[in-house]
Amino acid sequence: MAEGSATALIRKMVVVAEPYLPQVPKPKKKLTLQTRLLWCGLALLIYMVMAQTPLFGATVPEFDFLAFARVIFASQQGTLVELGIGPIVTAGLLMQLLRGSEILKFDFKKPEERGIFQTATKIVTYVVIIAESSVYGIAVYGPNIADPGVLYILIGQMMAASVIIMFLDEMIQKGWGLGSGISLFIMAGVAQQILWSMFSPLPANDGFSIGIIPFAGQWAAGGIGEFADVFFRYNQLPSIFGLLLTAGVLLILVYTQGMKVEIPIVSTKYRGFSATYPIKLMYVSNIPVILASALTANAIFIGQMLWSNLNPRNDHVFFNLLGQFDLLNPATPIGGLVYYMTPPRGLDLAAQDPMRAVGYVIFMMIIVVIFGRLWVELGGLSPKSAAKNLLDADVQVPGFRRSNQPIEVLLNRYIPSVTIIGSLILGALAGASDVLGVFGSGIGVLLMVDILINYYNQLVREQVEVVMPRLGALLGRR
Repeated sequence: MAEGSATALIRKMVVVAEPYLPQVPKPKKKLTLQTRLLWCGLALLIYMVMAQTPLFGATVPEFDFLAFARVIFASQQGTLVELGIGPIVTAGLLMQLLRGSEILKFDFKKPEERGIFQTATKIVTYVVIIAESSVYGIAVYGPNIADPGVLYILIGQMMAASVIIMFLDEMIQKGWGLGSGISLFIMAGVAQQILWSMFSPLPANDGFSIGIIPFAGQWAAGGIGEFADVFFRYNQLPSIFGLLLTAGVLLILVYTQGMKVEIPIVSTKYRGFSATYPIKLMYVSNIPVILASALTANAIFIGQMLWSNLNPRNDHVFFNLLGQFDLLNPATPIGGLVYYMTPPRGLDLAAQDPMRAVGYVIFMMIIVVIFGRLWVELGGLSPKSAAKNLLDADVQVPGFRRSNQPIEVLLNRYIPSVTIIGSLILGALAGASDVLGVFGSGIGVLLMVDILINYYNQLVREQVEVVMPRLGALLGRR
């Protein structure tokens, strides 16, 4: 009864609110690839300009409370994109969890049901934008702002910027661009961090350049001591070891992305046509990592807020179990659950507490597997859904009857296994890379590679759809 009531309440809310919700219209006809790429470039340009525009009235805090989540949320401290894609990801995660737990029941086979769910997610996104902007503005910037009017303006800026980001993402997803704005912004942010770690000439806290390339040049010119000081650079600064590690992780990710099981298929509509249906080792893509990272980031942020307001001296037994932070550096956890949910970035920090490093990697593997399994069921990637998609695309597997059950049995041999194995690999790579200190963070590099590969596959699908639209649509579900 409660489940039905929750779904009915959502439907009524959508009916009342939908006429007043601004929408990005779909293009009247499918745009050319060149035009869609131009729209993607425009959206990215707007986002990058916002990322360099400071918040009016903001005094940047000494400590960045969202430093651990900047890559995931594609955000920049003290700018209009202070919250980045955080509200969008958080709202999407909340709605998917409610649907996965069957508190909300929607039949995605019906376009109208899917539309109601998407509109409800948009409404929840507005609510999350208001809540996160208000809480973050008051808790982080409020103590340094004496005039309440300035604080209201600052919160309003974060709200407006987050709404613009939501519309940019909606514009790209509705056919004006390729992929999604979330993926595009994450990819650009990670690439920017990697390039900064490699080439930045600005001085670091050790007096030398931040970028490893100019830093190595300074070492070659005789300005630094031993080679070990360059190869293993401390204070979480870019090093040659980090550069080699980043290159190694990139190669591993590209290699594993190419590993797949290929199931032969033939067309029931076009005589003589045959192809393969690939089930990749990384079947779950990057979505579980984004969801797991978003959940972790929000949990850590809540822990920081609770600590700063209710346990600022680390003297409360219950709140100490949740999280303890350094009194001189409130952004640094020193105990509690939050301590083990954040990675010790760099070999020097990992060596100080190996159990924390190992615990973080194991935590990432477990949580990514959980979200991987959840996403396969919610994202239409289960054996049952994949079998139906194959039949709907007018193809069949040679040697199997053209019906859902035998195809589902065949796919069930592979999909659950690759979901778990792929999720374990993704979680291990993301966790270990974060601990060892790759450029752009382990999760960031993982997301960037997967997003780039997905964009490559989308470009391939664009070409396939010209010749065989239904087969292209099937590949689009992958």
